Amino acid sequence: MKMDLGAIDVRLSLTEDGDALLYGLDGTGGFVPGMRLKQLLFAWHEDSFYGTELEIRSLRNIEIVELPAEFVIPFFAELPLLGHVDWAWGGEAELLRRLAPALMACAAAKRYAPSREAMAAGRLEWQWEDREIDRRIDALVASGEADDDFGRRLRAAFTAAVFDRHYGTEERAADLRREFPRLFEPGAGEAARSLSDDDWLVHIGWRQDTAPFRPALQLIEPGPIDAEWRLRIVLQDKERPDALVPVRLDPDGHVSGGWPEEWTDAVRGRADGWLKRLRAALPDLAPDGGWQPEGTALDDAAAWRFLSADSVRLIAAGWQVLLPAWWEEARRARPRLRARIRSDAGEGPSLFGLESLVDFDWRIALGSAELSEQEFLELAARGRRLVRVRGQWVALDPAMLPVIRKAMAQYDPSRGLSFRDVLQLHLLGGAAGDDAPEDGGAEAGGAAEEARVALEVELSGRLLRLIGQLGRPEDNPLLPAPEGLKTALRPYQQIGFSWLASLRRFGLGACLADDMGLGKTVQLIAYLLHAREEMRAAGRMMPSLIVCPTSVIGNWQKELARFAPSLRVLLHYGGGRHSGAEFREAAEAADVVLTSYTTAALDRKTLAAVSWDAVCLDEAQNIKNYATKQAAAVRSFPARHRIALTGTPIENRLAELWSIFDFLNPGYLGSQRAFNERYGGAALKEGGDARLAELRKLVKPFLLRRQKQDPAVQLDLPEKNEMKTYVHLTAEQAAWYERTVRDLLDRSGELTGIERKGAILAAITRLKQLCAHPALVTKEPLPAVRTAFDADGDGRPQATDGPAVDVAALAARSEKLERLLEMVRELREAGERCLIFTQYVGMGRLIQAVLQETLGEPVLYLHGGTPRAMRERMIEMFQSNALPAGRQPHVFVLSLKAGGVGLNLTAASHVFHYDRWWNPAVENQATDRAYRIGQVKNVHVYKLIALGTLEERIDEMLESKRQLSETVMAGSENWITELSTEELRELVTLRRDLVR
Repeated sequence: MKMDLGAIDVRLSLTEDGDALLYGLDGTGGFVPGMRLKQLLFAWHEDSFYGTELEIRSLRNIEIVELPAEFVIPFFAELPLLGHVDWAWGGEAELLRRLAPALMACAAAKRYAPSREAMAAGRLEWQWEDREIDRRIDALVASGEADDDFGRRLRAAFTAAVFDRHYGTEERAADLRREFPRLFEPGAGEAARSLSDDDWLVHIGWRQDTAPFRPALQLIEPGPIDAEWRLRIVLQDKERPDALVPVRLDPDGHVSGGWPEEWTDAVRGRADGWLKRLRAALPDLAPDGGWQPEGTALDDAAAWRFLSADSVRLIAAGWQVLLPAWWEEARRARPRLRARIRSDAGEGPSLFGLESLVDFDWRIALGSAELSEQEFLELAARGRRLVRVRGQWVALDPAMLPVIRKAMAQYDPSRGLSFRDVLQLHLLGGAAGDDAPEDGGAEAGGAAEEARVALEVELSGRLLRLIGQLGRPEDNPLLPAPEGLKTALRPYQQIGFSWLASLRRFGLGACLADDMGLGKTVQLIAYLLHAREEMRAAGRMMPSLIVCPTSVIGNWQKELARFAPSLRVLLHYGGGRHSGAEFREAAEAADVVLTSYTTAALDRKTLAAVSWDAVCLDEAQNIKNYATKQAAAVRSFPARHRIALTGTPIENRLAELWSIFDFLNPGYLGSQRAFNERYGGAALKEGGDARLAELRKLVKPFLLRRQKQDPAVQLDLPEKNEMKTYVHLTAEQAAWYERTVRDLLDRSGELTGIERKGAILAAITRLKQLCAHPALVTKEPLPAVRTAFDADGDGRPQATDGPAVDVAALAARSEKLERLLEMVRELREAGERCLIFTQYVGMGRLIQAVLQETLGEPVLYLHGGTPRAMRERMIEMFQSNALPAGRQPHVFVLSLKAGGVGLNLTAASHVFHYDRWWNPAVENQATDRAYRIGQVKNVHVYKLIALGTLEERIDEMLESKRQLSETVMAGSENWITELSTEELRELVTLRRDLVR
């Protein structure tokens, strides 16, 4: 028995985009529910997954089914229908049912072409190539069955079907662009508007041009006899492009000329539209009397306009344009302003500082022609745009003249160029024009024109050699190790020491940015000994100043005494330090004065009163913030030479690099504002690579960075193995985490400005603490540390306040702490030592207390509040193997900031990062407390990460940020505060499926 599902009358309306909006009427004239219509009508439609992917919309209380444009023609051409429904068709649905099979046949057989009419309006549409379909549509419109707009809407559906069938993949779409590039050119609409349908299809390459010639406009340059430019119409032989036939084109469109007889029919059939098209494209140049074989005379201005603008417009309109062979090179050639350093510059004594002056003369290069300043000014005074210079044509845009003069005005030959200017111009090599477009004449505007003036410098022989040495430290003459150095320098260390001494000769600041553990300290000590020898030979002695973090003052004292015992060292630190004249007298009697950043800021006037030979900053990232008192202090200290030591020249922002360089070579990278405008956001913007490449060129001569893995370093260090350990949040952590996220999102929508930023950063800190242990945010008392060390560091047990340690209860509240305990117990059973880094003081104390209770042995904890004497005692005890059982520490917990720099802890072969820092360089710096010269074991680094949290997302960002930092690119974490509430939600929301 046949199932009868009733009758449905299908109606539809095609949208402007070709989508079909369908609705159905039942036998009573009522509307069929949209879901029922979709299920019945598309039950066999595979392309929409049997209708399930189609949307149902409500329009004027009628439920309609929306069929996307790409499905419309194929569906109605095939009409795969259920046989249990009595289908009827009305309105445009019936029209589609009649026309779709023929349309689909055209699409399948590729009998279609781009629509010139649509392209003229700025869009790409396909037009079927079946005149019968056009006649049928015209008949439907004439009879009133279709409205006037039906054909255009049908083309939209046909276009979607063609794209879906033939160009629906990226590869096929790319093939279309490669095969018919003129469809996608910016001027595609211009040609579509000015050509007929057939000519346009030939122009874009869709159809083959069967004519044996192509019409062209030829510009002829002035010669020995004819002193004028001439523009003429020619027919160019396709088989012999150098064969040109000038033609006459009368005002009435009649064409005549000496072409081959077999061309005549093709010429007569095509010439009718040439005059009209030329008048539309060249209204100012089209001669009233038509075009003559000898061509139309053009003055200099008209010839320039034709070359720079009219020819471009004609080509876009489909014309062949023949220009002088030299124009392409002249068009692309940017004027280059070259400062030629006189041959005697730099031949005297060594230069000192970036402000040293050298003499130069101007040279202006136009293409391959080079003019003196006087020759250029005389040429410019003629006021011509196209001139011959020494037998070659040069394009000289008058709009460029004031720009060139302005560029020349920046540097006065009577005063000379500063060594800073010479260096920057040489390093950038005319990069001032790199941002400018290649095309564009006077119409391009002053800003673009100014960018096109490339400033260059032509060095004299000696300066070229000297500056070349700056960029290639390995090519510098190697200096022997100075007398008094009590260690052998590794080859790369000798290169670094020699490089520092080389920059000293020029009075140029140097940033030694070797990886942590490569011996920056010993390279600087060798430099200080060399400087003392040099000053003794010159008969004038001056002390050098070393400024370092408080945490490494003791390390510097020991290293100076160990490697250079002959250097007289004055420690300027603590309550009994000198001031005023007493300090100056003591400093001048010393070779090296050692102080901290904090003391330098406090005693700024005292230290600034001494003339220093060199001011050296260790861990120079401490002045990354230009506005701090300690950064201002060290910049104010007078010195013949300035040196910065840092393993992390960029921690978060490029502005930090500027701050260090402003100390080393003031003014070299411009003002802070100018630097930020040019480079500050480049790493975050598309197209910033060119700016960053420019910055790398500028800093390279003054920044020497070697990494442990560099082949030239040859440290023969053991391996470093990094691994990530993922843990889940406990239910308690998850509850606190979600409450914090909820509060943050609620507040972020209400707050603005600095209040919103502060709330976000505070919440982010709280979330990271929750990933570590909930006790950090509940403010409960931290457990007692039952084995600590007193202020003398003698290792005697000392009780501290706090509740007793319940290891099991504390660990159960944080899987991260549980996992840490398991791993530390395992490595202690194997007799290994470890470092544990955390950024939170409370977490460090908690880890210390739990591990001491678990291991039954002392656990050291170093943080920012640890006194210097105790700090040094801790390091000594950890590195020692001589302490008796029960007093020898094997686990060292360190604050990431206080313990991440300046320490040598090679007794450890395991490093734990309990919580993650924002910057991979800071973590690497901490890891290198163990992975450095002197390490004989493989180092294992563990990074603990809470799954499903902000911490996991930070880890993903750190991976990309490490790549940025290694190419002088980094961004600040402050970007989080700029996120919208939705973006913030995406970043911080907890994934509940990853909670324990």
